[in-house]
Amino acid sequence: MADQDSRPRLCQVVLDCTDARASAEFYRSLLGLVYRPGDEPPEAGGDDERGRDWLVLRAPDGAPQLAFQQVDELPEATWPKGPVPQQLHLDLTVTSVEDLRIQHARVLRLGGRLLQDCVDDPEEPLRVYADPAGHPFCIFVSRRSPRPQP
Repeated sequence: MADQDSRPRLCQVVLDCTDARASAEFYRSLLGLVYRPGDEPPEAGGDDERGRDWLVLRAPDGAPQLAFQQVDELPEATWPKGPVPQQLHLDLTVTSVEDLRIQHARVLRLGGRLLQDCVDDPEEPLRVYADPAGHPFCIFVSRRSPRPQP
């Protein structure tokens, strides 16, 4: 009999994508994550068998973070309006509007697209982007202190 206080724990967030390697590379570069051993890109010209199926990114300390599952088709979200809802998005935070502006340039350089710009919002400055596969994600200013790491 399971303990009534036991709970499952979140292992990782999985994003469906039509190019798992490209999506993994975008978030690896943006967030400073590392590949799970064996999921690294192959040498130039090598076969990317793992990239055609499933890839996992972890925090540098080894904690799982994001995974990417290859699918044949995936309609791009039409957020904020339109027939294809976003269904899930990632919230990323920075501590100042200056940091938000710096990350804006990085996101665009890595292939993301700006969907909504609320950088001047006095309550919660934020920007909404689409990653190269079209998944929406937010970067917003959170002045709260980050949780201490265990």
